[in-house]
Amino acid sequence: MKDDLRGIRLAAKTLPFPTSISDEAQAVLRSLVNDDGVPVNSLYVMPSVDDPGAWRTVQAAVRRNYEAKADMIEPTLRSTATTVVVDKTTVHCATPEGLEASGDAVIDLHGGAFTFGGGRACRVSAQSHADRLSAFCYGVDYRMPPDHPYPAALDDCLEAYRYVLRRHDPSKIVILGRSAGGNLAAATLLRARDEKLPMPAALVLLSPEVDLTESGDSFEQNRMSDVVLPGSLMSNNRLYAGGADLAHPYLSPLFGDLSGFPPTFLQSGTRDLFLSNTVRMHRALRAAGTPAELHVFEAMPHGGFMGQTPEDEELFREVGAFIRRFIGETVG
Repeated sequence: MKDDLRGIRLAAKTLPFPTSISDEAQAVLRSLVNDDGVPVNSLYVMPSVDDPGAWRTVQAAVRRNYEAKADMIEPTLRSTATTVVVDKTTVHCATPEGLEASGDAVIDLHGGAFTFGGGRACRVSAQSHADRLSAFCYGVDYRMPPDHPYPAALDDCLEAYRYVLRRHDPSKIVILGRSAGGNLAAATLLRARDEKLPMPAALVLLSPEVDLTESGDSFEQNRMSDVVLPGSLMSNNRLYAGGADLAHPYLSPLFGDLSGFPPTFLQSGTRDLFLSNTVRMHRALRAAGTPAELHVFEAMPHGGFMGQTPEDEELFREVGAFIRRFIGETVG
């Protein structure tokens, strides 16, 4: 009976690599699928939430992979970086080449499913954004589980925001977060508003993980078609939450009161597992009266096309143009 029908049954099919994107982007998609047509990332399974030792082993393996990528990226960087520790919070401060004094600042909150992307990878990310956006960039090396579950990362992001506020006028600050960093960017603003701190000039959310309950349509619709993030991150989400309610606004900002948020740039792709996160956050911001732009890229998986395609360059040109409207002509 139709009352028992749970959804639409789809026949097995092959999802082509689309010719509607650049050759470089097509090559990236192909590189992330094995000879059987299966996304390589789907073959990796995250440990049980109650096995911290296994999580540390996975983190060490991912860190080695990030180190190899940093070895390739660092020689191309033009910005310099210093590291400060504020209370328990580590911040990498990147200065663009030739820019010795400016009031403009970008706070960079890295992705990595709340469990990866710290250390050297965080510093390189800050320097890369400083290069691309021609602005001072503060990379927040927030603490991560299993050793530091919620609210440690959010506490670090708020402490970093306070640090940057002591050095820059809020009208010259933009917060940028990718994936889990997008979650933390939005949650930081919820905390900042609740603690009577001023809002920054603008917010940039790149494929933000703003719903840790994973209730959106694309969590099913784009499962396995997203070759970067082919399935659920629920194990990571629960590890990060440390037993807290995943629907709490500080953990899933999509469900919070977004009134008073600054103008926001949101990005996703048609093959992004987090497309629903981004679309719903865009609608929620607009409903709260916040000017918000939604940019959805053709066939783009979670996190973009590895940062080296015409589509990735177009994305950062648009991010730079958006930021420039709010914090001055030195950006971008």
